[in-house]
Amino acid sequence: MTLARDPETTRRDLTIVRGACPHDCPDTCAMLYHVEDGRLVDVTGDPEHPMTRGGLCVKLKDFPEHHYQADRLLHPMRRVGPKGAGEFERITWGEALDDIRARWTDIIAEHGPQAIMPHAYLGHQGVINGLTAGDAFFNRLGATVAEKTYCESGSSTAWHMTVGGTGGLDIESMAYAKYIVVWGMNMTSTNLHGWPFLLEARRKGAKIVVIDPVRTRTARQADWHIRIRPGTDGALAMGLIHEIVVQGLVDTDYVERHTVGFDELAERAVHYPPERVEEITGVPAEDVRVLAREYATTQPAAIRQGVAIERSRGGGQAIRAITCLPALVGAWRYVGGGTMEMPIWEFPTKFDAICMPQWIPEGTRVINELDLGMALTGEMELDPPIRSLFVYNSNPVSQGPAQAKTMAGLMRDDLFTVVSDHFVNDTAKFADLVLPATMQAEQLDIMVTWGHLYISLNQPAIDPPGECVPNSELFRRLARTMGFTDDYWDRTDEQMLRDFHDWDAPALRGITYDSLKETGWARLDVGLPHERAPHAEGNFPTPSGKCEFRSSLAEGGNFVVPVWRSMYEAMQPGDELDPLPDYVPPFESPGSAPELAKRYPLSIVSPKPHAFLNSQYANAESKQRAQGDQRVWIHPEDAAERGIVDGEIVRVFNDRGQFSGPAVLDDVVMKGLVMAHVGHWQDKASGCTVNSITADRHNQLGNAGVYSDNLVEVERVATDLTQTPPAGL
Repeated sequence: MTLARDPETTRRDLTIVRGACPHDCPDTCAMLYHVEDGRLVDVTGDPEHPMTRGGLCVKLKDFPEHHYQADRLLHPMRRVGPKGAGEFERITWGEALDDIRARWTDIIAEHGPQAIMPHAYLGHQGVINGLTAGDAFFNRLGATVAEKTYCESGSSTAWHMTVGGTGGLDIESMAYAKYIVVWGMNMTSTNLHGWPFLLEARRKGAKIVVIDPVRTRTARQADWHIRIRPGTDGALAMGLIHEIVVQGLVDTDYVERHTVGFDELAERAVHYPPERVEEITGVPAEDVRVLAREYATTQPAAIRQGVAIERSRGGGQAIRAITCLPALVGAWRYVGGGTMEMPIWEFPTKFDAICMPQWIPEGTRVINELDLGMALTGEMELDPPIRSLFVYNSNPVSQGPAQAKTMAGLMRDDLFTVVSDHFVNDTAKFADLVLPATMQAEQLDIMVTWGHLYISLNQPAIDPPGECVPNSELFRRLARTMGFTDDYWDRTDEQMLRDFHDWDAPALRGITYDSLKETGWARLDVGLPHERAPHAEGNFPTPSGKCEFRSSLAEGGNFVVPVWRSMYEAMQPGDELDPLPDYVPPFESPGSAPELAKRYPLSIVSPKPHAFLNSQYANAESKQRAQGDQRVWIHPEDAAERGIVDGEIVRVFNDRGQFSGPAVLDDVVMKGLVMAHVGHWQDKASGCTVNSITADRHNQLGNAGVYSDNLVEVERVATDLTQTPPAGL
């Protein structure tokens, strides 16, 4: 769609096309593509969009250049060197598809289709090119179902168990809050466009509290930063519940009318007096008391929950406890009160129509994507074994746990690996075939979001370069290659987008696909920010219709989040799932694993970087300069005990692996904690990156990963004071 042109636009003969950011970020910005003579020359934020407000983050600063980056994949490629070397030769699409058909046909004949496994996540967030883009194809093929729990699965499970699948706090409504707790989230790096609503609330007198082990960019801007040991959020939340009860701060009317299980929750919380909470979390007992009192008595009070909370053994239970807090104090009564997890539940997307779970053959096995290393190396006993891996929208060598184990599995000569991507990244280097994918300015898609309540249509602004194709076309080609004749594959991208949404749903009242072609975006019809209080009178979408302090879903045993089978099929905690929230100690911490801590005494966290999006952009020189090298933040006292000086190369290690980088001595990390950002590419770092030390375990809810539940040691390697200075947190 061409927008109105100003005089300079006319002079330069620019066309402006409406788009939307594709990245795994809650902001999902509305963008304007500026095109001149068929070339993308600029990308700006839409100034009319209430979230984007005309600004894009540092990650999108050079988005046009990203499309024309010199090392971009433009053609199908076949491996010619050893696995892991990244040596390829150009071939045609016909040759690539012939290779896939021949190898898969032989594998299916000998081992069956479950010997083939897809691996995908949110390298793209679109409806037809994103998380579920290939599910229908692999379900039709009969391949192993890949359980996708990289992010939010623990949070979402806890959310559904406590308050149901919709109705959370709107980020825009937080402008009306009087007390705001940002728990486990560095918003100014990972939710930049949500932060202004908190600042607007503060201008009107609100207090902003940040709970985080690290003094992040966001924590430095808060009114109060509460440091907490990694993996102990559940103890703090239970301590707050204890104090709200003991101090007589419960909204008894709201609790009696709109909750279930209060007496049992209060009895559980008796075990978490502030002094015990201090021992577990490191948060002073008096701070626990003050936080409970201020939160309960300053309404409306809002909580912005971060994904980081789930990344330990008890992360899901911690989120359950946090999610109980607003109902306990009646915060849901007010505009701006409550808690926010993931508004994606509000979007009427027809996931069954996208994924076609009815095509999954009965008895098909499920393998969690975070267990890829175990699945490929034989540590997980599989019959049949995995003989082919198809990776798209993901970079498991960088982003998955147990990095060395995953790479060892990818080195197998009998494993046929295909990767579809924009660049030859750390995973693609191990591929037998690499396929070229389009970028966002070159493809059509609808963007829903997990951070706000606007649906957006991304329209292609330029032609794809070389032989790049969107994921939607990739799987159409694969379907034809494998002889599938279902009419599912006959639809155009536009037809799919029309079919994959419930356009008659109340949330889409007044919104159509055609109207989005004109406006680019629209807010769901779920209440305006200044009036939205979805649970003022209860109305929780739980089995009881109430906020469930005691979960009826947990009592049912095998609980599956009601989304789409191919994503959450194996989320079955079992009959022992606790119906009440509680603190569950980490797998690895000095308190929970004292013998292990004698060898590896330091906890480690690996937050998202400021200038990369997971591992995206980590190969771009401009983003590398902005982010700085892979570094290791360590408290000065911990460094002194090890004879480490600032800028010196250190080795971070445990039994699982190691990585290295220059030390940054800074009390932004608490004593006993080190930090290294995730996302750096191996060839730009030391050969290994932070997930070399991450365990391939899962937390108790949703099978989420435990990226913040690992112990390490740090030692000197060499001195190098010439490294690029860090960009900050």
